[in-house]
Amino acid sequence: MTTRPPLARSIPFWVLLVGSVATTAVGAWLVSDRLGVMTATLNDGTATGVEVYVGQSVAVLGAILIGAGVIGILLALAVAAAASLRPHAGVAAPPAYVAPATATPTVLADVTDEPVTPAPSADAAELDDDAARDGVAPGAADAGEAPTAEDVDLEKTSTSR
Repeated sequence: MTTRPPLARSIPFWVLLVGSVATTAVGAWLVSDRLGVMTATLNDGTATGVEVYVGQSVAVLGAILIGAGVIGILLALAVAAAASLRPHAGVAAPPAYVAPATATPTVLADVTDEPVTPAPSADAAELDDDAARDGVAPGAADAGEAPTAEDVDLEKTSTSR
């Protein structure tokens, strides 16, 4: 399963936001500059055809850039709002160890490190038979010590993925 980075580390989001702000700023500069030049030259009577007619076209281009930049900024805000609704990946807990049904479970107390062994079950005789075959005295695992991996053949699950 792939995880997506948070929005603050998303390069496409920042490209969209910075590009939109830059486009809006360039458009505003073009509109302001061209309209200022046109107003000044028309008021003092020195306007030429290039300043008036080309200036109008450049001012319209600036207005289009302002509109595109504003749309980009609104899109970036919408992406940020949508990302805030996405559930965050929590810390995954390792899978719990489940002992096979034939083994006698050993429960560790919460406060101390001393193992607490449950009462012998119907499988205790089977374990004693297995221990006798392995050369261990029957009941040696229940003599106040917790059974180890050598005493009982337990399969451990892997926590790596």
